[in-house]
Amino acid sequence: MFYFTTGWHHIISWGALDHILFIIALAAIYLTENWKQVLVLITAFTIGHSLTLALSVYDLIRLDDKWVEFSIPYTILATAVFNFMAKNFKPKSLRLNYFLALFFGLIHGMGFANTIRFMLAKDQNIAIPLLSFNIGLEVGQIVVVAFILLFSFILVNKLKLNRQWWVWGLSTCAIIIALNMMVDRWPG
Repeated sequence: MFYFTTGWHHIISWGALDHILFIIALAAIYLTENWKQVLVLITAFTIGHSLTLALSVYDLIRLDDKWVEFSIPYTILATAVFNFMAKNFKPKSLRLNYFLALFFGLIHGMGFANTIRFMLAKDQNIAIPLLSFNIGLEVGQIVVVAFILLFSFILVNKLKLNRQWWVWGLSTCAIIIALNMMVDRWPG
């Protein structure tokens, strides 16, 4: 339960603003009828995140924390900019998002790598703790996505806000906050 709670708090807390913002940018282009695609998308992110955590626990990968923390808002920025370039929001035209979610999950996982490395002993079996952590992370991401899809349903489907304005509005907010994070986290 400890690792599940840690995974949950890794996404559902004010300290997790970068993860929440990434999920917002990632899910901004989807509507409630795309919920299956969004679940696959955030699961791809979790798989990347989990892979990096496992590699870091065994000390097979280690990067300078300063560059990792700087790179995380870059993933938010890149995802939000991609939203502006999307010509249509059909699931087939958004297949690149699955690769981006997986790849950017690797980067986000590095942000928590040192913490989890210290939590798990090298000789400890990491399967159950890592699985518990990632289930907590996934449940937290599902909650964030549910709120995004609920707001999109209310604003786009019910109040008839132009979908592109919704996507661009969320993406613009993500870009502004990500740029601010990048300035604050500049590793130089």
